[in-house]
Amino acid sequence: MKRLTGIGASRGVAIGKVHFIDNVVKRVECDTVVDTVLEMERFEEARLKAIEMLEELHQKAKNTVGPEESIIFEIHQLLLRDNDYVNSVHELIAKSHYSAAYAAQQTGERFAQMFSAMEDAYLRERSADMIDISSRVVRLLQGEAAYDVSQIKGQIIIAAKDLLPSETIQLDRDRVLGFVTSGGSQVSHSSILARTMGIPSVIGLGDQLAELVDGDMIVLDGFNGVLIANPPDKLLKDYHCKQAEYQLYRERLQTLKGVPSRTQDGVEIEIYGNIGHPSDVDSVLANDGQGVGLFRTEFLYMEYGGIPSEQTQFEAYRSVLERMNGRRVVVRTLDLGADKAAPGISLPAEENPALGYRALRICLKEQALFKTQLRALLRAALYGHLAIMFPMVISLDEIRQAKELVEICREELEQEGIPYGDMELGIMIETPAAALLSDLFAPEVDFFSIGTNDLTQYTLAVDRMNMKVGDLYDPRNPAVLRLVQIAAESARRHGIWCGVCGESAADRRLTEHYLRMGVTELSVTPASILEMREKVLSINLSTEKEHFMSRV
Repeated sequence: MKRLTGIGASRGVAIGKVHFIDNVVKRVECDTVVDTVLEMERFEEARLKAIEMLEELHQKAKNTVGPEESIIFEIHQLLLRDNDYVNSVHELIAKSHYSAAYAAQQTGERFAQMFSAMEDAYLRERSADMIDISSRVVRLLQGEAAYDVSQIKGQIIIAAKDLLPSETIQLDRDRVLGFVTSGGSQVSHSSILARTMGIPSVIGLGDQLAELVDGDMIVLDGFNGVLIANPPDKLLKDYHCKQAEYQLYRERLQTLKGVPSRTQDGVEIEIYGNIGHPSDVDSVLANDGQGVGLFRTEFLYMEYGGIPSEQTQFEAYRSVLERMNGRRVVVRTLDLGADKAAPGISLPAEENPALGYRALRICLKEQALFKTQLRALLRAALYGHLAIMFPMVISLDEIRQAKELVEICREELEQEGIPYGDMELGIMIETPAAALLSDLFAPEVDFFSIGTNDLTQYTLAVDRMNMKVGDLYDPRNPAVLRLVQIAAESARRHGIWCGVCGESAADRRLTEHYLRMGVTELSVTPASILEMREKVLSINLSTEKEHFMSRV
């Protein structure tokens, strides 16, 4: 028996024989051409063919996983149409005389590196999307057929270096019991698709994957990120029971739709969903989310190949508000920075972008950029319950400057005769400074939303992207929790609501502690909404209990 440890990307248990697939695109050697015009034509032909193939995948995905998850293949098409991507390939062909395949490979890798260097986990994992689209174009240029996962025979557990979104969507749930990979991430589109499709997966095994042999009987434990090769009969029996229990649990969660998120002693808690794209609203509604607690707006700047117009932004925000039909939607204003580059916004390289020129700091300097977004948000506020929050706040002066710009935008719209609505104004508590000064900030705003991801890394001086210190990154660290408590108590004293929108909002070990601190809203990934509702229903805050922070 062998026990391998990775990361559980999609929960569940799979039991079956492992089957290795070789889906890695062969690297293109650096080669040059004489006829650059012909080579550009070859690239364009392959690019257009790739877009056509992606549209076919998009239609298939809509039937398989629904419109909210199938949007990834629309995004892939947009990436292939992106002027920066296309121009980069053209330039490498024209100036360096590279072959179309090599130019496409180099461009894909450069864009992937740009995304992978970003701090935001959602945007960071878009690097896999760049690899996916460039691999498709390279294969077409080289006349190679993509590995056809749909042709897999029998019931097996796939093992691979990694799975691209376009490969994951083609997995047949009746034949593919689960998959394991040496690379990957929990927030990659492949992992998201796996969760939507209900395919258990363990990723991030690294070199451990080489310890498996094709045909090994394995148990894949997606709950704990564990693989067990050639398990003894007793352990196998235990996991079969776990499989059955999880199926019953999933069925029970569905019965919680429409049930108020209320503790046993009657305290109402709002459970919202985090989204990174308007299409994600489908998933929030499907899981009975009470609102959107974090709408990341960076997608507009990343996907549209430049600075989106006021009208483009207005339409995106309005679409979310209309579909949420009166439920609160909390929009995070632009959170770009040197680690999150976007076409059309020139930012200097920085040694430590997490502590650099980013988020509200950029917006207060680049006021025309910020006002475009604020005007679009004010106009969209007519169509639903809108709240906006400013990220990376550290001072009272920043809050007042941001509020003043909102007021200026209101006055401009009034003078221009353009209708606009009211919206709540809040801030993110994601720096120790904001938490410690929260008593001063609370009278200025309508709410706090605690971003525990950044708050944790700034409090503990731990780069959450650095795997060498990953074991030190802990949102349950008493220092982090003390700051959360300070902010929550400040909010309660001043009569404003306080939520948590970081990853720890879905940590069931912290739920009761957060509620006892005074947190009244939790915003999680849509797939976690019903699980958090179940947890809230099990809590009785009136029961005498040693306060968690008293032990700190």
